[in-house]
Amino acid sequence: MPRPSKYPEDFRRDAVALVRSSPDRSLREIGRDLGVNHETLRGWVNAAKRAEHGSVTGSGSRDGEQISAEERAELQRLRKKVAELELEKDILRKAAAYFAKEMGR
Repeated sequence: MPRPSKYPEDFRRDAVALVRSSPDRSLREIGRDLGVNHETLRGWVNAAKRAEHGSVTGSGSRDGEQISAEERAELQRLRKKVAELELEKDILRKAAAYFAKEMGR
């Protein structure tokens, strides 16, 4: 099992979007700007391509095999955790904006 990423999912998603929207810039250059190793960035882009090309289909099968009940439960747990973390992130972002505004007065 791969180790968890130290980068949040939304950061990875935004980094992939940046790579795709910047065909004139190299992975190495974008990675340097973001503070991410270019090979890590390459892995994120490749994973996004695989996900888009249907490695896991909407019907719950992966290359013809069914997702087990255990995998389905883990997926549900992870989706709940992501929603919770996104809510926490939004709260922290609003708090930081409030304090930045107050400090600027």
